[in-house]
Amino acid sequence: MERWKLNLYTIWISQIISLMSFGFGLPFLPLFAQSLGVTDPDQLKIITGVLSSAPAITMAVMSPIWGVLSDRYGQKVMLQRATFAAIFIMAGLGMSTTVWQLIVFRLLQGVFTGTVTAASTFVAVNTPNDKLSYALGFLSSSTFIGYSVGPMIGGKVAELYGYRVSFLVGAGLMVLGFLIVTFFLKPVKEKAYVQAKPFSGRSEWRVIFNHVTIIMMLMLFVQRITRTVFQPFLPLYILEIMPNAKSVEATTGYISGLIGFVTAVSAIVVGRMSDRRDKIKIIRVILILSFLDVLVLNFSHGFAAFVVFYSLLFLIIGGLEPLITAISAEQTPPEKRGALFGMQGLVGSIGWTISPLIGTLISVRYDLSYILWILLGLVGVNLAVSYFYRRHIAKHEMHGNA
Repeated sequence: MERWKLNLYTIWISQIISLMSFGFGLPFLPLFAQSLGVTDPDQLKIITGVLSSAPAITMAVMSPIWGVLSDRYGQKVMLQRATFAAIFIMAGLGMSTTVWQLIVFRLLQGVFTGTVTAASTFVAVNTPNDKLSYALGFLSSSTFIGYSVGPMIGGKVAELYGYRVSFLVGAGLMVLGFLIVTFFLKPVKEKAYVQAKPFSGRSEWRVIFNHVTIIMMLMLFVQRITRTVFQPFLPLYILEIMPNAKSVEATTGYISGLIGFVTAVSAIVVGRMSDRRDKIKIIRVILILSFLDVLVLNFSHGFAAFVVFYSLLFLIIGGLEPLITAISAEQTPPEKRGALFGMQGLVGSIGWTISPLIGTLISVRYDLSYILWILLGLVGVNLAVSYFYRRHIAKHEMHGNA
């Protein structure tokens, strides 16, 4: 088997384990904060937003730095750094006794972790261009599989033994992820893959910030908000529409697990079929279907309808981010992809920062259900950007051939 495939499967397994460990505790942070004494409903919504935004703020600062360092010192070292730091962050969250301690560890999480970006950079640098869409889609499935299995098991552990145990078990799992990366991952020595585009004659920053990658970063920014704006408030929404639910933790875990599973399936399927097809056309179809789904979701009522259409949304959009990152990576030489993914990490983290703030503002001023209308607008924005991209590229090619 080719080395890039062995690396892909190795990093896929390590990421499932790593993201499982995060999923053991992070989806239940609002409930953990509530158990630490935050009982006022509006205050709990604000704390939920802060806890969700905290790592995104620090990650936005650090992502470009880690990206440049990965080009200089290697992507494997960056992945080791992220997984090793996550062990102590998860343990610290589990041992926190106040909400302020939770916030501090979430800030540190953004500074030192970022396993998803580190793993994506490794794959982007060590994979042939004509396999990038498949590889990044397959890799992203590990994120959602980990996030699907983690909350399901973590929810049951939290129900039986408490939130602290969930975080500590997650820290133990992260040790296994670190060992897999350390002993089984090997960078490809020869990276002289044939490039899809000529890069000579461009300055370093023009190589990274060309017209295609800038538009893709805009789409990534909007997509990150779309994917995360409602997620932190899921347990609170379940409490709202199912006030007599026996176990909010388990219900949250099962729904998060379902969302993770369908997103993983989408990422694999879309990644596989997009290597030889027009990626932007696939993106447009995904966004049109997403818009129709969210429209139906907003006019639906009841717990069952919410689960069906909210999960269906993630089944549709699960392959969107890998397509966006693949298009960007194809426009960037391997030796600069660390910097590219670092900048994408910055853009994604800004979206991740803004996302819960939007959710908090809407939920406190109006109601949690109003956040779902924000989803509709976000999908509509990205749909408009995809049409602009097609027209912009067509015009650019026309002038280039003139």
